Amino acid sequence: MQDILDEIVATIGASKERGKVADYIPQLACIDPNQFAITVALADGRVFSSGHSDRLFSIQSISKVFTLTIALGKLGDAVWSRVGREPSGDPFNSIVQLEHENGKPRNPFINAGAIAIADAILKGHQPKETLGEILQFVRFIADDDSIGIDEKVAQSELVTGDRNASLAHFMASFGRMKNPVDWVLGTYFHHCSIAMNTEQLARSGLFLVDNGRNPVSGTRVVSALRARRINSLMLMCGHYDGSGEFAFRVGLPGKSGVGGGILAIAPGKASIAVWSPGLDEVGNSKLGTEALEKLVQHTGWSIFG
Repeated sequence: MQDILDEIVATIGASKERGKVADYIPQLACIDPNQFAITVALADGRVFSSGHSDRLFSIQSISKVFTLTIALGKLGDAVWSRVGREPSGDPFNSIVQLEHENGKPRNPFINAGAIAIADAILKGHQPKETLGEILQFVRFIADDDSIGIDEKVAQSELVTGDRNASLAHFMASFGRMKNPVDWVLGTYFHHCSIAMNTEQLARSGLFLVDNGRNPVSGTRVVSALRARRINSLMLMCGHYDGSGEFAFRVGLPGKSGVGGGILAIAPGKASIAVWSPGLDEVGNSKLGTEALEKLVQHTGWSIFG
């Protein structure tokens, strides 16, 4: 496995076509696009990394996997009265479908859907309490208490988050929001600003590898049914309107973030994290996707055989 990862870093990581960093968030625009990392956390507890795997980066929308997991724990299937389970086919920050579907987001991984999930898990609590709960959960599943929030990124998002504020207020106009919009947006911007490296991120996905149970510690995080459903949503919706292309090329459940990270799950095999800040035209890590495609070719881990 180490040889495979080193080869990926040597070939794909050296590419000159690296995509474009998310410059609409000023703090992310400062990131050096020449960084690349990949980590594979196997179900037997072994972890392999190559590249800049110790560098912290903003996980952005990958955090939506964790907030969805928390929301399902709090509300169960009542979550689906707030968000749908279908691919959007539109950009991640689109407002168009909300107009046609009475303010109900198409799925929990587009921005509107994740804002609705943040509203669901607030449940009348102060944002600081809810963020503490989210952080505690992420630290628990990654087995790492050092994980925190990059406050500079969070403030950068607050200053430039007019589109997300529009989504939240638009949903509120349909009576979809149960908490003050400012509370919801503060929670959303901050959980998207959680900073992790690829080793921490790969470990955090292990519970989705083994039917909701961390295969290393033996601790059950969610039920097998819930883990399967989270993986299915990652496959269908985890890369926005590039989800079909990712399934075609990689064939694994995955969730991307505009910080350049991707968390991918090979059920029964491994949790994989890649990071390359340059994005493709739909907002997914360009080299990260190529790296995962190459990894699956080497390992045969595609869920499609």
